[in-house]
Amino acid sequence: MSERAGLQAFVDAIGRAAWQARVAELEAAIAAGRRSGRAVLQRHALELAIARMLRQTQPLLSAAEREIARLSGLIVAHLGSLAPRRRARLQAELQAALHFPHALTPIFHHIRVAERLRARGFAVAFSGLDVEAPLDFTVTRDGIEAEVVCDVVSAEEGRDVPRRAWLQLADRIDADLQTWLAAHPGRYLLKMTLPRGLRAAAGQETATLAALHQRIRALLEGQRRADQDEAALLRLDPLMLAGAQADEMGLMAQLRGEFGPEAHLSVTRANKGVLVMAARATREDDVAAAVRRRLETLSGSRLSGARPGILAMFLEDTDLAEWRALREHLRLEGEARQFLTAPAARGVIAVSCASRAELLGLPAPHAASEGELRFRNPSHPAARSAALAPAILSAH
Repeated sequence: MSERAGLQAFVDAIGRAAWQARVAELEAAIAAGRRSGRAVLQRHALELAIARMLRQTQPLLSAAEREIARLSGLIVAHLGSLAPRRRARLQAELQAALHFPHALTPIFHHIRVAERLRARGFAVAFSGLDVEAPLDFTVTRDGIEAEVVCDVVSAEEGRDVPRRAWLQLADRIDADLQTWLAAHPGRYLLKMTLPRGLRAAAGQETATLAALHQRIRALLEGQRRADQDEAALLRLDPLMLAGAQADEMGLMAQLRGEFGPEAHLSVTRANKGVLVMAARATREDDVAAAVRRRLETLSGSRLSGARPGILAMFLEDTDLAEWRALREHLRLEGEARQFLTAPAARGVIAVSCASRAELLGLPAPHAASEGELRFRNPSHPAARSAALAPAILSAH
């Protein structure tokens, strides 16, 4: 089956009408906001890439395109190998992935983990589909079995100021900023410190953003330089950035160097006026700790404890720079190893972690050199098992 035929078969397996409706919904969400659209592009990169590849006539050229097509073909082949009842369950999962806030990423992660273990010599049995077990599948090599749970955790869970919320705020206030800049030409910096972050209870997200929007508008309209309470400190100053480049990408690069990797930045222009918003929480982002918290939940809820357990994590909503920093600064390793020393990890023999970089087959240093990070639990009774070694040991 050709790559394009595999992609078409994948869409047919989901349902062409449902697929087309989903693509139209995503494209509308991207068009609704210049900045928040970038978050949609990132989270739903798989769906949008498949749609783009099916429209184009030239061969698939990039490694990422070929990897998406390959994984799509694996899912189609897996569907074809299942008995009718189990096939219906997987098709239901695929169709559910086409509704907000879901995405295709978990299913692609699932099939990629299974395929990688099979390539290392393991027989894979999809127990989650067979008997609706909490785990995803079991693997066997040389007579030794292990349970595998695949899960996706969002980096947003480790941020007091979620990127999606920030981008939505920047989009909704942009027209006000342009109007203000037209009347007050110049270069300005609006710094925001948010002790409470931008997190909101379910159903309160719009109200939280609206309240901060109104405070920024009142600050500008009142021609004040500062506004402070327990929720936010706002300060408006001249933008003093020597030699700032004229284009937005150049300016953003300089701002990133000035404010650091965790700051949330936005640039609004009107004629010759520029207003930069820079925001951050009072606490540092702790994405790796969010991964550890999810590991603690999974070990107690989705592993039976009867066999060694492998937790295969996928970190969503992170960019290449953040993912590389998490690896190089050993933050993920530190949190994973801390988890593996806790009583909750008694049945866990190893933890792996991957991101979109590995899913798309990007080369190092963007992606982990082995296609994932792996951390073994040395205190597990089967930690030295030669049969399980290809699934639990890392070369580094």
